[in-house]
Amino acid sequence: MKLFKKVPPDCLHNKWSGFIGNYRESKRDAVFIIITGLLTLLILAVPTGFKGSAVQSNAVRARVLVTEVNNERLKIIGPVRQGEQQLEVKILSGRFKGQIYPASNNMMGKMEVDKAFVTGDIAFAVLSLTENEEVAHVQIIDHYRTGKTIFLSVLFIVFTILIMGWMGIKILITFVFSAAALIRILYPMILRGWDPIFGALIITLLITAVIMFLVGGLSRRATVAFLGASGGVLFTSLLAFIFTGWFKIHGAVRPFTEALLFTGYGHLNLAHLFIAGIFIAASGAMMDLAMDVAAAMDEIKKQQPVITRFGLMRSGFTVARQAAGTMSTTLLLAYSAEYTAMIMTFIAQGVPLENVLNMVWVSSEVVHTLVGCFGLLLVAPLTVFAGGILLDS
Repeated sequence: MKLFKKVPPDCLHNKWSGFIGNYRESKRDAVFIIITGLLTLLILAVPTGFKGSAVQSNAVRARVLVTEVNNERLKIIGPVRQGEQQLEVKILSGRFKGQIYPASNNMMGKMEVDKAFVTGDIAFAVLSLTENEEVAHVQIIDHYRTGKTIFLSVLFIVFTILIMGWMGIKILITFVFSAAALIRILYPMILRGWDPIFGALIITLLITAVIMFLVGGLSRRATVAFLGASGGVLFTSLLAFIFTGWFKIHGAVRPFTEALLFTGYGHLNLAHLFIAGIFIAASGAMMDLAMDVAAAMDEIKKQQPVITRFGLMRSGFTVARQAAGTMSTTLLLAYSAEYTAMIMTFIAQGVPLENVLNMVWVSSEVVHTLVGCFGLLLVAPLTVFAGGILLDS
């Protein structure tokens, strides 16, 4: 009676080759992860050059406890509050900890910018100092949320690693790298004079490359996904440029956009800034779709090595159609959250549809959503075509 089945030499050789290949791929991935992590830290350490431009030299920041609130100078009409809240606050951090000072909270009657305080609230404040290093004035900025932000971030990190394991570390690195590239490189360079479209294309393609090769590994699969997503980004930028001009959208349709012009940055091209925002926002969905299609085609090729190039591409298109069908709706739902209140206001006032469609705020969102969806749909054939060439060779 045979207890062990004799394994053919070819089978042993294939298994051993596969093990060696996986080991080498894992080693390359680890090196790439380390390099990307170090690059992310380097980007975070690079100064933007704008630090301190809006910060007083004789001021310190501190947490304060609101111990008393006086609303006698506050006019309340329904949900709108206008006037001044007179506060008494106790310093909770820094060298003035424990001291109590009066403060005021001016309210303009705009709920989107006003903040209201009650006794017991923890607020973030800026303490203006005299030449003798004494507190001259306490300016209340807003509710203190730093601790809550840190808690939520730590919770996200822990859950990501627990649920996703090793892939979770890659996700966190790409998450931080993307934010760092935008905040520390792209936005400061645009303020210094970069064209928003050109700068955003460079940074978006860089982010796409890092995410694709970090998540997918240094492989043909990741290369296929990168080519598909990059093609979609380039096509979206072209469409955004054409339709933004055709719809005559000036670009000042986002909060704080116009404020940039009045803070010393009148050179900014707001229309180009709007265009850049379109393909930056859509790039995430494009990466998802490209990686889904590339991974599916790669797995099909591994399971069916004898499949023809045409058969592989046809299977890729089948997967792409299903993924693109849901991803386009996902993009629509994600964008719609930005203008839900605006549409509800028009509905509540009975504004005719034609009036709504000709408003610049609505037209900008139409261009933003549909151009992003057009680019997303193009990602599918681009990824399938790239996969048919690279994965079948």
